[in-house]
Amino acid sequence: MRYHNITKDDMLNGDGLRVVLWVSGCDHCCKECQNPITWDPDGGLLFDDAAKAEIFEQLDQDYISGLTLSGGDPLHSANRLDVRAFVQEVKEKYPNKTIWLYTGSDWKDIWHYPMMKNIDVVVDGEFKIDLKDTKLLWKGSSNQRVIDVQETLKQTDPIQPVIHCQNYSTK
Repeated sequence: MRYHNITKDDMLNGDGLRVVLWVSGCDHCCKECQNPITWDPDGGLLFDDAAKAEIFEQLDQDYISGLTLSGGDPLHSANRLDVRAFVQEVKEKYPNKTIWLYTGSDWKDIWHYPMMKNIDVVVDGEFKIDLKDTKLLWKGSSNQRVIDVQETLKQTDPIQPVIHCQNYSTK
């Protein structure tokens, strides 16, 4: 897996103060994407032990709510196995921290991935410029959903997602 950046003390990409890993690789290539530099799975830097240690150093802080994975797309084929292993390690090491994951994929296509047992919130769906709304929290366009993964997986029909927070607009 490769990545472009690790953002510390982020308040825009999930609930609370977070550390964000911006991975490389995305096939969605959304029009007017905020991070087209992250599309190339061979771009950026190798996600190595030093990068992992940098994230763990942040997660060690009591005031950090958790980890957010964005990009690019953490579920891109070049990332999926490494992301799965990393989120499992984070959840084991920091069971009280939340893990958010941003993906251009739709929930109905990813809910069954084994890594979802370690993800707290997924923001799903491609960014759509014609549905862009700057007043929305944690997402860029109104088609995207902020899904409470653990509550959704408890349902009889996990394809129908439980929305994380009904009040996710700054309006």
